[in-house]
Amino acid sequence: MVELAPMRYKDFVWPHNPRVYTIDYKREMGVHKVPFGRYHLQDLGLTRRVMKGQGEFVGEKAYETFKALASVFYQEGPGVLVHPVWQAANAYFVELSLAQEPRKDYVKYTFTFWEGYDGYQPYARSVSGGSGGGTGGTVLPAARSGEDTAGELWHTVARGDTLWAIARQYGRTVTEVIPLNPQIKNPNLIYPGERVRVK
Repeated sequence: MVELAPMRYKDFVWPHNPRVYTIDYKREMGVHKVPFGRYHLQDLGLTRRVMKGQGEFVGEKAYETFKALASVFYQEGPGVLVHPVWQAANAYFVELSLAQEPRKDYVKYTFTFWEGYDGYQPYARSVSGGSGGGTGGTVLPAARSGEDTAGELWHTVARGDTLWAIARQYGRTVTEVIPLNPQIKNPNLIYPGERVRVK
């Protein structure tokens, strides 16, 4: 059984992952009426990805955890949404709802995120050329953990490392580290020997 990494948005980390998570890919279409009962479809292009889910917070601090999530909802601007399976996305937190009357030890909730237009740049885009230890990116310049090369600081991934832990080790947040590493398509999949830029 594979244990999935926790879902994260900005500085909020889910204590356990939402139970249901869906993604809607949307494309805008135009319909133009043509004489004699015919029509013509026009592809107006892709629009936002809508990421929805529902889950529960349980335990002694369930309602406190929901309030912490609600405080993130009130923050303006987009943030990096890291899902345990899907690619990370630059997203806006657009909806948060209680699905029943909350109790101190149990809160059922739903949420909605809209992916920003630049959601694949640089968060989920594969960099062309080369290979990056199974992540589909380019090979990074050689550097040892903590070595400062031309003002850049790199960390070599060891067995058991996570991007979240690496960021904390260097006094950074995962939100700051992800844009520095466009070669990493999924922040939950990093491999021993891979080099991660932390500054």
